[in-house]
Amino acid sequence: MIGPNVGLYTAGHSIEPKDRNKSGYAIPITIGNDVWIGGSCVILPGITIGEHSISAAGPVVTKDVPANSIVAGNPANILKNI
Repeated sequence: MIGPNVGLYTAGHSIEPKDRNKSGYAIPITIGNDVWIGGSCVILPGITIGEHSISAAGPVVTKDVPANSIVAGNPANILKNI
């Protein structure tokens, strides 16, 4: 289940001045089965969210979420394993 206003950001670009005019790149996001993503969650490029995990409303997910976890906060932290 994906709540409202969720941002799935797969695009990126270099921050190096000499490379800023080059085209960007895409890094996929992987979302497992039976995952709940709360409203206004932001998921950054390359993140994997494991099966049966729950993201509270509003976190910024900057690193992978293991299966059977609940995450919240900015940046997202594991609150509990379920």
